Amino acid sequence: MAYVIKAEDCVNCGACEGECPVEAISEKDDARVIDADLCTSCGACADVCPTECILEG
Repeated sequence: MAYVIKAEDCVNCGACEGECPVEAISEKDDARVIDADLCTSCGACADVCPTECILEG
């Protein structure tokens, strides 16, 4: 199951985007979003998120 980012908690730091091995994370409307079709559910993004706003979808 793909990970999701709670946009209201995202501070748009970009830490998650740099960790994603499949480049499933991008910026949209001053927050990061995860493309569910690309996400492999590895959890690398969640591990580095300083606000812990990335959750398993």
